Amino acid sequence: MSRILMPSSPIHGHVAPMIQLGRGLLEHGHRSTVLTGTKYRAAVERAGLDFLPLPAEADYDDADLDAWLPGRDRYKGLAAVRHDITGMFLRPLPAQHRALTAALATGGFDLVLSESAFLGSLPTLLAVPATERVPVLGISALPMTLTSVDCAPFGPALPPGRSALARLRNRALNGVLHAGPLKPLRTAFEAALAEVGAPPARGNVFDQLTAFDLTFQLSARGLEYPRRELPSTVHFVGPMRPAPRPAADLPAWWGDLDGGRPVVHVTQGTTDNADPTRLLAPAITALAGEDVLVVATTGGRPVAELLTALGGELPANARVGEFLPYDRLLPRTDVLVTNGGFGGVQQALAHGVPLVVAGATEDKPEVAARVAWAGAGVNLRTGSPAPQRIRRAVRRVLHDGTHRRAAVVLQSEIAGYGDPVATVAAAVADLTSSRAATGPAA
Repeated sequence: MSRILMPSSPIHGHVAPMIQLGRGLLEHGHRSTVLTGTKYRAAVERAGLDFLPLPAEADYDDADLDAWLPGRDRYKGLAAVRHDITGMFLRPLPAQHRALTAALATGGFDLVLSESAFLGSLPTLLAVPATERVPVLGISALPMTLTSVDCAPFGPALPPGRSALARLRNRALNGVLHAGPLKPLRTAFEAALAEVGAPPARGNVFDQLTAFDLTFQLSARGLEYPRRELPSTVHFVGPMRPAPRPAADLPAWWGDLDGGRPVVHVTQGTTDNADPTRLLAPAITALAGEDVLVVATTGGRPVAELLTALGGELPANARVGEFLPYDRLLPRTDVLVTNGGFGGVQQALAHGVPLVVAGATEDKPEVAARVAWAGAGVNLRTGSPAPQRIRRAVRRVLHDGTHRRAAVVLQSEIAGYGDPVATVAAAVADLTSSRAATGPAA
């Protein structure tokens, strides 16, 4: 049995796959401790895992990011990307690293499986030779950010292009943006590393996916832009598979999904869902007169908030719940309307469901761009689309089979990866046996 430390940023889309992975590794005989925000203690312990809290300097509530990053609504475009990355990932780095170092100093762990955006793992990788520390593996549940001549820099959500002219554009954009609007990220990154005595990193903050001994990318290669610079240490393993939910958890209206009408699922995710007027309410309003069944989820927010945004009641063709079991809902879904959470998008594609994506915050515009590039859906290029735009996009996806066919291709690819837990468990077992043969790191 390996003893695994699993650090994660305290963000639902980051920590949830880590908890699920830890639960799966437990079934393979490995014991995991999750180092993350106090908000997730109960979820970690329910999964049968040990919990270790982040210090206050690195702990925040992902459902109230405005409290952690005041004035967040004032930023748009690249300025918003810079503001969020600095506040959510770079500023916590020193405190994250100190917590990680203290945990490893107990000698109670054989391996680190780090969520890739938990940048507090980097100083250990940069400052300590691999022969003198435990293995540090990365788990990435985010769209790939690695700088490449084959694609535009992460942030503007531009498609990569396939021509020599596009590659020239990519080189120029990478140079201009990283020397200009994104330069403060490099400055903040270097300052955070210097604070804990770590040497400078190779590349910029977007390139650190490749710093781990091995990295498991929880996505399909067909949803990611090709990059000639991608090293062999990065492995695509497909998205995590949702745990089955019992039938007792189903709402009373569940039988309506079998009524013969196309099902359109609408979600604003579990983080950027405080304002249902951005996507949930416009989508429900847009589809009220369509011959579809609209199934919405509030991502844990009170349903009453959505009803207020709709003027008091749901249209006759709409159903809603705070959470709904994706393993049961997605096989019945014809189109997913989403704000672009990477995990939810991939769960839809794992079931061959095409998408309409309205992403504006965090990495969501980049997710939307990848969906459109792969042909599996429509990118609305805004986080607050007008109802008529949503209606046109849903009609297009329902009646033009192009997006459905592309989604089915990705579904087949994802199925071919097998279970990511089994892949990671095999790597853990290999590393454990190798270290047992050669002796533990000093």
